[in-house]
Amino acid sequence: MAAETMNQASVERLYEAVRDMAITFRLKPGERLNEVALARDLGASRTPLREALNRLTAEGLITFESGRGFFCRTLDAAEVQDLYELRLVIEEAVARRLCRMTPSPELIALQAFLLETGGDEGTRTVPQLTELDETFHERLAALSGNGEMLRVLRNVNHRIRFVRWIDMENRRVETQADHRAILAAIGERDEARAVELVQAHITKRKDQVTAVVREGFARIYYDRSEAG
Repeated sequence: MAAETMNQASVERLYEAVRDMAITFRLKPGERLNEVALARDLGASRTPLREALNRLTAEGLITFESGRGFFCRTLDAAEVQDLYELRLVIEEAVARRLCRMTPSPELIALQAFLLETGGDEGTRTVPQLTELDETFHERLAALSGNGEMLRVLRNVNHRIRFVRWIDMENRRVETQADHRAILAAIGERDEARAVELVQAHITKRKDQVTAVVREGFARIYYDRSEAG
């Protein structure tokens, strides 16, 4: 039992380490993963690493090709657009459900969270702002009582986080204001208004997604090479 617990802890550690590398594209888009080198760098054996990689494959953060091995996911505008559309469907459903539910203390706690975190005067980092953004939306989903919607939303958030970081730099001020407006509409049980605000907050046009993905490639291949 102790050995099994240690193995699961090792798999979880490796899963989180490689997940973060895939989310941030420290593994380049489409790059083949060298399992031997990765295991060495992470101080692990290949068996728990392979289990972690299989888990990440199921979640869409890396891919597997029979006979060739594991690869980092691509940074593809069409896929990002699809993920934003899926996110919109989930979050619209969350807003509708919450507007039809009895108000809960947790909703008041979420209002307090927005007040505590407030706006941004340029002091927070982009990852910090993105974390606040994800936290708000995932807490809303949790309040809806639908665990499957929350699970899928978390997966989508992982897969679009890199793009979200780039987008967040241009939306520092408006993001928290959007959150407060969405929560106010839910608190007033104004379903049409809540859904309208969610749509305005999340929807991305194809040209917007393409521009952000293009900027993402520049960050991955140009900025990092300059930093090196």
